[in-house]
Amino acid sequence: MKRIKILLTVFITVFAINGCDEEDLELTNPSGLSPETYFRTEAQVQSAVNAVYANLQTIGLYTRTYFFAMDLMSREALGNPQLEADKRVYLEWSFDASHPPIAWYWDSCYRGINKANFVIGNEERINEIPSSLLSEEKKAKFIGEAKYMRALYYFMLVTRFGDIPLITTVPEGGDGFPRSPKEDVYALIEADLTDASKSLLSKEVAEEGRATNGAAYALLGKAHLYQEEYQEALNAFNEIYGKYSLEDDYFNNFTEENEFGPESIFEVQFDDDLGNSAVWNSNSSGEDANEVTFRGQEYGFNDWFNAYPSPALLDAYEDGDIRFEETFYTDGDSWAGESIIRSGPIPEPVPEDEIYIPLERRAAWRKYQNYYKDVNEDQASGINFKVIRYADVLLMMAEAANIVEDQATAIGYINEVRERAELDPLPLTLSQQEVFDAIVQERLVELAGEQVRFPDLVRWGLAADYLGQYGFQAGKNELWPIPNDEISSNDNITQEDQNPGF
Repeated sequence: MKRIKILLTVFITVFAINGCDEEDLELTNPSGLSPETYFRTEAQVQSAVNAVYANLQTIGLYTRTYFFAMDLMSREALGNPQLEADKRVYLEWSFDASHPPIAWYWDSCYRGINKANFVIGNEERINEIPSSLLSEEKKAKFIGEAKYMRALYYFMLVTRFGDIPLITTVPEGGDGFPRSPKEDVYALIEADLTDASKSLLSKEVAEEGRATNGAAYALLGKAHLYQEEYQEALNAFNEIYGKYSLEDDYFNNFTEENEFGPESIFEVQFDDDLGNSAVWNSNSSGEDANEVTFRGQEYGFNDWFNAYPSPALLDAYEDGDIRFEETFYTDGDSWAGESIIRSGPIPEPVPEDEIYIPLERRAAWRKYQNYYKDVNEDQASGINFKVIRYADVLLMMAEAANIVEDQATAIGYINEVRERAELDPLPLTLSQQEVFDAIVQERLVELAGEQVRFPDLVRWGLAADYLGQYGFQAGKNELWPIPNDEISSNDNITQEDQNPGF
């Protein structure tokens, strides 16, 4: 059971900060909320910070768009015939700047940034609250959370769109902001995470679901790695190396009962007991009850089954890799503790207590599914999404060490991950290229269906090699288009500023 849910208690802050034009969200000053009368108590500060997290729980991000887009673009998942047209475009690379879910993604992130800027911009007023009402440690922690979340949203934007508007205050005018170079965006991400790492609490004492200093160091290292700043990445990762550990059971990372386990560094919270009345009306706003994700329903073989594991992904696993059976359901697996799953042609009649994977698919997703305990997903899933976990960090450390240290050190990090998978260790005599190839492989099978494969291929310059045969165009599809809604509402961005190819 989740002990504390922090994302629901957004109170007045969500309403006020979302009280702006939905198409012009980062350009309009939030109305109806006065810092002079609002930031007086710990509860008020906490509610403002809680609102920043809420935009992760939108249709534009982890409730729906994010997993579809990343898993389909990477070809880890493929679409069954019933897959909706606005999802199939990711497989076919046919989306453009008018595609609504891309606009929802953009808006979700900028609304989160706007809320973070509201908190950060009132740091002085927050610090004026008497320490008898709000301790100095908590004041710094709340500001650190807002900076971590601002960095996370900007990271999600810069990796998808490249140069983007860089907004660090709550805007007072309606003219909009021009695109800033991605280098400037990364500089803000690094500054925010560096500050946050000094004020956030450790995982051991932080409230579950809150950003921690470990999460700040992990994301900081990832941001450096994406810029090929390998020594800086390794420096950040070393701050948390050994302070987390891998789950003994790999599948525990993806069940509701084992959330915030030893491997978890930061995750998006969901809880279907807390309500989802606003879920279909929350493309980007993050307000009201939206405490569920559709991941289980969308991918579930006994539910909508809109996406299934690609044969290429299934074939990527080594013999004996236990992650295969803990990532996918295949022929002979048990389902909901009572039935047997079968793949292949469906007989008539179907044997009692057996269920066949539809459409004669070889396998179906087990990761993030509720079928280990429920017969159906019932649309709403409360399983949290892991944004960063320790295995991801170990493999990123291997990547950085392979460049700036030595191959033996890098292989050691890889072997920590392989040991949990019950695979033989890699020999320490591999060349630098062989180590890199091993990292590419290991990240694919360790992090399958966790929305990291496509960004990995792009940053490695390998996307065209792996995805070109499916319609990926080098020089275009590394990025998404700036949404038409943004271009039409922002006086400082024109069609001439659009990403190449769109």
